[in-house]
Amino acid sequence: MIDSGFWAMGGHAAYVWPSYAIGVGLIVALAVASWRGYIAARDDVARLEAESPRRRRGQQGS
Repeated sequence: MIDSGFWAMGGHAAYVWPSYAIGVGLIVALAVASWRGYIAARDDVARLEAESPRRRRGQQGS
């Protein structure tokens, strides 16, 4: 088992553990923001594909 000295971080626990919490919070916030951006982009692509007619291969767009 890990002794209590590890959790106290040599007297620096008041700085270390909040730093870990902030780091994890930022990573989670970035993951959520990325996921929302992905969903928005996916929905935009689906909307644009539904609005535009299908073209045959080799046709030029005007």
